[in-house]
Amino acid sequence: MDLDLSPKLPKKVYGDNGGSYHAWCPQELPMLREGNIGAAKLALEKNGFALPRYSDSSKVAYVLQGNGVAGIVLPEQEEKVIEIKKGDAIALPFGVVTWWYNNEDTELVVLFLGETSKAHKAGQFTEFFLTGANGIFTGFSTEFVKRAWDLPEDAVNSLVGQQKGKGIVKLAANFKMPEPKKEHRQGMALNCLEAPLDVDIKKGGRVVVLNTKNLPLVGQVGLGADLVRLDGSAMCSPGFSCDSALQVTYIVRGSGRVQVVGVDGRRVLETTVKAGYLFIVPRFFVVSKIADPDGMEWFSIISTPDPIFTHLAGRTSVWKSLSPEVLTAAFGVAPEVEKLFRSKRTSDAIFFPPN
Repeated sequence: MDLDLSPKLPKKVYGDNGGSYHAWCPQELPMLREGNIGAAKLALEKNGFALPRYSDSSKVAYVLQGNGVAGIVLPEQEEKVIEIKKGDAIALPFGVVTWWYNNEDTELVVLFLGETSKAHKAGQFTEFFLTGANGIFTGFSTEFVKRAWDLPEDAVNSLVGQQKGKGIVKLAANFKMPEPKKEHRQGMALNCLEAPLDVDIKKGGRVVVLNTKNLPLVGQVGLGADLVRLDGSAMCSPGFSCDSALQVTYIVRGSGRVQVVGVDGRRVLETTVKAGYLFIVPRFFVVSKIADPDGMEWFSIISTPDPIFTHLAGRTSVWKSLSPEVLTAAFGVAPEVEKLFRSKRTSDAIFFPPN
């Protein structure tokens, strides 16, 4: 598989006053197209308003920075207005209409990772705006708008004529947006920085896994996700997804080294990754990471809602399950070497603290 797996940064797609929208391009990151995966980031300044839109792809949104408000309308349901903050993960199934608003001084940044098998273009999201200069109101003729919404012509002209912004606009400081409701967050968002840990290894790392149990909408999206925080100089065990899932990884904070091994034992990626970069591990390829001294944090989606991983080192390693005779024969080594190999990493799970 001669694919370019090197991590990439996104490119600006649109935006000016109020914020901007950036996306990863399949031409630069071919695995997006190969794996039918889309990735994008929304950044909103204070009073920035991302206009109501729906997408041709199901997604998981993750708040990288800031606080704000999101409006979510699931098909044939009422709008839910929720407060969002750093660490929030939100599942966005097909057909959902969303808007996003930043009411704080700090920039609000939201990451979107999703599946594009039903999208217009493999490897990228296409958004359909309800309002704005590129929204549906500007596409229909005056006659159709009048008939569909039962409006007089002057109202139609006013509605269509006011659609100037594209995707993102900046609202007046005194404009009042809907207030979020605490009960609306139930089942809609999970804060990965506050949720119970699925893995917690001292001086190693911590993991929160999103699945159908803690965020049921993930099942409708068809994706799983996790937030991994690797401590300084710690290592994440070599492992692979054993249920044919792709791993799409965005580096949230810090930096570190990554190696990926593929078919025929060939190392297909060896690089340093930093905050802001995204890379994709193909199905069944083995990946391992070592954090730099300041640690490394990443958010990943996996192309199945309840992923299963096989780790090749540590207490849960598949090597521990194989009989000594099989390992001795497979490695072609003396029994004492196999015994030494098996005796190591008997208490560590998937993260290995520095020596």
